[in-house]
Amino acid sequence: MGRVSVRVAGIAAAAALTLAGSACLAEMTGSQSNDPTAVLGDNLARLLGAERAGLQRVGQRRIKRLAAPSKAREAVRYDPKWLDALPQARGAASWKCLTEALYFEARGETVKGQFAVAEVILNRVASPLYPDSVCAVVNQGTGQRNRCQFSYTCDGRAEHVSDQRLYTRLGKVARLMLDGSPRVLTGGATHYHNRSVDPNWARRFARTASIGQHVFYRQPGAVAAN
Repeated sequence: MGRVSVRVAGIAAAAALTLAGSACLAEMTGSQSNDPTAVLGDNLARLLGAERAGLQRVGQRRIKRLAAPSKAREAVRYDPKWLDALPQARGAASWKCLTEALYFEARGETVKGQFAVAEVILNRVASPLYPDSVCAVVNQGTGQRNRCQFSYTCDGRAEHVSDQRLYTRLGKVARLMLDGSPRVLTGGATHYHNRSVDPNWARRFARTASIGQHVFYRQPGAVAAN
């Protein structure tokens, strides 16, 4: 419970600071009350109100997800042989969506590059700038030809898994990441692109990493990863 409380408190504090800002501090220092206890109570009420507003902004599902204990039992090794030796992974909709996204977006990358793409998807799930589920993030914009967030979902071509062994391995990557493996490769990235292209948004976002054929960026205002 101690770790959960600390993590939730950190989320609340960050959100409260973002929402309250300097205006809240100015109100606190500008009180004209002659009763110190009244000033303290008034200030505390303001801070608690800002904290509640911050928690509402983050969203209960994200708070519960961030506060949940990690299921990961050992350090991740970016090694295909290590992954192949793990038990076959299974999961519900989020796992299936993440596995599919990794296969169609990163099957030609190294294992580290595949984990990095998984980080981007989960960083988006953690950010209030994006939908709060893996499937919603992966399918955002789908239905608009070549205007979706992940190109394989709207390129007009049918998705077919031709390499079942690789798909099984990527399912293990997805399982490890969903179970709480640390997202340490991309510096909280929310975007990436292949080295062969130069999208306009890349000039506005902070570049955080370069792994394999992908360059990674963090959108301003996005929540940092764990």
